[in-house]
Amino acid sequence: MTHARPMTPDVLSILAQPGTPIAAKLAVAFAVRVTKWATHRRTRLALSRLEPWQLRDVGLTPEVANTEASRVFWRV
Repeated sequence: MTHARPMTPDVLSILAQPGTPIAAKLAVAFAVRVTKWATHRRTRLALSRLEPWQLRDVGLTPEVANTEASRVFWRV
């Protein structure tokens, strides 16, 4: 699996310029949203696979971890 490079402030400032097409701004906003959703899904899946002793190490109970892991990916 490949990972996208994070957008630098320089790239984002280009999108804020007056001449930037609205389609480009919408495409970037959509890509950012989908990337966040994918991150939520991956981290919640990883959380659901942790052992109880690992959950204790990060300060979570199995109940809290299960509740968080069962949330849908678009919920923050």
